[in-house]
Amino acid sequence: MAAPALRLTASIETWPIAGAFTISRGAKHEAVAVTAQVSDGRHTGHGECIPYPRYGETPEATLAAIQVLGPALTLDRAALQTAMPPCAARNAIDCALWDWESKSTGTPAWRLASSPPPTPILTCYTISLASPAEMAQRAAAVSHLPLLKLKLGAKDDASGDIDRMRAIRRARPDARLVADANEGWAVADLERLMAAAAEFGLETVEQPLPAEDDAILAHITHPLPICADESAHTSEGLAALRDRYDAVNIKLDKTGGLTHALEMATAARTQGLRIMVGCMVATSLAMAPALLLAASADWADLDGPLLLARDRTPGLMIENGIIAPASPELWG
Repeated sequence: MAAPALRLTASIETWPIAGAFTISRGAKHEAVAVTAQVSDGRHTGHGECIPYPRYGETPEATLAAIQVLGPALTLDRAALQTAMPPCAARNAIDCALWDWESKSTGTPAWRLASSPPPTPILTCYTISLASPAEMAQRAAAVSHLPLLKLKLGAKDDASGDIDRMRAIRRARPDARLVADANEGWAVADLERLMAAAAEFGLETVEQPLPAEDDAILAHITHPLPICADESAHTSEGLAALRDRYDAVNIKLDKTGGLTHALEMATAARTQGLRIMVGCMVATSLAMAPALLLAASADWADLDGPLLLARDRTPGLMIENGIIAPASPELWG
């Protein structure tokens, strides 16, 4: 749907994290989001993104990239795909346009996307990187959550991550487990670590090696699926990943919004790749568009609001790891 001239505004917001969110690249205590709003004077659409330093993004540069298109935005979603590269800024605008179109036409976003009607979805819950004992304790403390994502890839030797997997499995023999090494494993340790992941019943390991050093994955037999994250951004790069990875983590901040994320999911399925739908640590506004993808994904990792000290209102309803469909008041 072609957009009339819409007023585009944007701002930076800071959301405190409950405790710390720790991965192999470090820890953070707050999520810095950039939000975009598009309005025709009657209806306003909202979108949220999280600029990611790993990809050279900052909140300030992301805000500036949005503001340079305004205050009168004449691009529709299709034109936006060529006007901006895939990035967090494009994600915020793209999702705001989806929301505006939904509200201005009275049509749910899932119907606009030709997706199935929304249903409750099980999300992973992240256990941040810490000592084996601390991670096991945290896993035991969320015994009501059935699917856990373990952050691994510490700078200790491979035995440390093996100890983490063992301790968490002992603490939660009932849980489904996936892991994310955030590029933190070494090639020399890979087969040993993957064997341990299989021994402890993990379903997949995400991005074990740095994106620039992952070619070796095409030549290593692995006993469980490997999922690309930092190595997978848009559908154009999928063909190069097929011999290296079995799955891809699709995040709207990497694809530059829901529009291309839907295309990437279709392309991934066509190429025989399994799908994880992921997120940065963000509020419910960032999760809601991704729920349209999660309905057909193998794993949903949309726990961003659960990791915050507080969420925006209205937010998503999440109980025992199950995310209810978003209300129109939130998005779409």
